[in-house]
Amino acid sequence: MSFRKVVRQSKFRHVFGQPVKNDQCYEDIRVSRVTWDSTFCAVNPKFLAVIVEASGGGAFLVLPLSKTGRIDKAYPTVCGHTGPVLDIDWCPHNDEVIASGSEDCTVMVWQIPENGLVSPLTEPVVVLEGHTKRVGIVTWHPTARNVLLSAGCDNVVLIWNVGTAEELYRLDSLHPDLIYNVSWNHNGSLFCSACKDKSVRIIDPRRGTLVAEREKAHEGARPMRAIFLADGKVFTTGFSRMSERQLALWDPANLEEPMALQELDSSNGALLPFYDPDTSVVYVCGKGDSSIRYFEITDESPYIHFLNTFTSKEPQRGMGSMPKRGLEVSKCEIARFYKLHERKCEPIVMTVPRKSDLFQDDLYPDTAGPEAALEAEEWVSGRDADPILISLREAYVPSKHRDLKVSRRNVLSDSRPAVAPGSTRLGASTPAASNTTAPSSSLAGAGEAGKLEEVMQELRALRALVKEQGERIGRLEEQLGRMENGDA
Repeated sequence: MSFRKVVRQSKFRHVFGQPVKNDQCYEDIRVSRVTWDSTFCAVNPKFLAVIVEASGGGAFLVLPLSKTGRIDKAYPTVCGHTGPVLDIDWCPHNDEVIASGSEDCTVMVWQIPENGLVSPLTEPVVVLEGHTKRVGIVTWHPTARNVLLSAGCDNVVLIWNVGTAEELYRLDSLHPDLIYNVSWNHNGSLFCSACKDKSVRIIDPRRGTLVAEREKAHEGARPMRAIFLADGKVFTTGFSRMSERQLALWDPANLEEPMALQELDSSNGALLPFYDPDTSVVYVCGKGDSSIRYFEITDESPYIHFLNTFTSKEPQRGMGSMPKRGLEVSKCEIARFYKLHERKCEPIVMTVPRKSDLFQDDLYPDTAGPEAALEAEEWVSGRDADPILISLREAYVPSKHRDLKVSRRNVLSDSRPAVAPGSTRLGASTPAASNTTAPSSSLAGAGEAGKLEEVMQELRALRALVKEQGERIGRLEEQLGRMENGDA
């Protein structure tokens, strides 16, 4: 394929990918060998989850991000499924909750202990049974708490309320063939799907209706993918009739012709797209490829602009993508992928080169935070809401402070905060309660003030040292100048 040679202005033109050092990889992981076009990997700011080989059932590994290096063969796994696990997805509203779909026709939702697993986890919090064939897709609703979508090889899409373990919607007549993938739109009012019958469908799950459909979006017989972009357009990957890999961009208001269509190459691995709504960059990873291509989506023709390719030696078995709030903004990191090899997981960091150490507002607009915008019941009643955004400027605050902003509430229990026995409702605080909280808050304040003073002292000492060294360098340069001039 011939990419455009004209240089266009873009702040992402020089984005470069870099694998981390070996000691920062996760070694000796036996990645699953099941023949299913899943990413096999899910990651959030706390944990990395990888579907692994397991005898007599299905299992996946959950590692704290800090647990790099060689992973012991006896490391505990999440192993409650009786068949191989096909797909996993972290809850966007609770970093300790993960859903899994399996060949045993069930969806299970797990609560991971805060510091990771110390023993094998066999008991899920919820088991969702409703599919008659293997479940290959699980994906959480982007804005409503406790809402989970699952799709199986029975060509049925089910939407669940995980908090009550009940089936909310069953869509069993919209897909005549195997569903390849499902993607929610920005506020979760619609989802799009790619199907083996070569059609891309846009569906309203609450009404159970087909909003739009494009037959033969890609004419090849191999698997397709379709994802919603932030502005409501649909991005697809697939194959041409001649088995060349393609990318396309569609306007749901008119699916007759793609807004843009590009051919990539003639490899045969399915292309997995990862989309960043904050930067409008799509990263495309082919299964079995050893590269990640990235494209910027804009409102001007040709709409899909090739940026660059990250290439490595080893082919990828799967790929996970870190949510924006888990990135290191001080290093201008705009994406981080977790690439699965046969026996290890290797993080790859995508960076925009910048000279300044200051926070880059243009790279980090406010992004979706961990707080849900709606309860499941509100979404079912017909309400929609955009994700609640947070500023990444706070990512400069040490993680202890940042953790306080993350809701630790168990999303799987009653979502409304219960009033503890013996306590009073808001606005009716007792003198005893105020007396007990006042000392602890003042102690915390004193501790913070002490730390701040300590940091300020260190800063003053460093400034003095820098000044002293600057003067010394000045004197030495003066002496050197005199020696070179023959004065000394």
